[in-house]
Amino acid sequence: MKYRSLLGAAAAAALLLATPAGAAAADPSESVTVDAVGTIAADGTVTLSGTYRCHGNRGPVYVSSSLGQSRPNVRYGIGGTSAVCDGAEHRWTNTGKPMPGEVKPGAARVEATVMELDPSAGLPLPRFHALQQQEITLVQG
Repeated sequence: MKYRSLLGAAAAAALLLATPAGAAAADPSESVTVDAVGTIAADGTVTLSGTYRCHGNRGPVYVSSSLGQSRPNVRYGIGGTSAVCDGAEHRWTNTGKPMPGEVKPGAARVEATVMELDPSAGLPLPRFHALQQQEITLVQG
């Protein structure tokens, strides 16, 4: 098996094993929130925001967000932001442009995750610091 294929298979296996349930074991002092209102611009760009708090990272950390609305099993990635895990509360803002016509002003489901690529096992593996799922309102902005 070629090195690249082996690396790809290892990364895929790690992602399959890493579930949001791993966030339940996260330190209770770590958190992520989602603001109750997000915006959707005339060109379809969605902006979501909130706060996060994390500490104790070894590798790069990101706040990612996704949004679902009209179809229950379809979610759209709405950007990602680098995070600073110093124990202080910080703001995050992510933007993304879902497929045209798929997202409209109104109720939406958002998931925000603070996730680290932890290199301590040799291959960077996901380590969840915090996870939040909630309903928000998208307004024309």
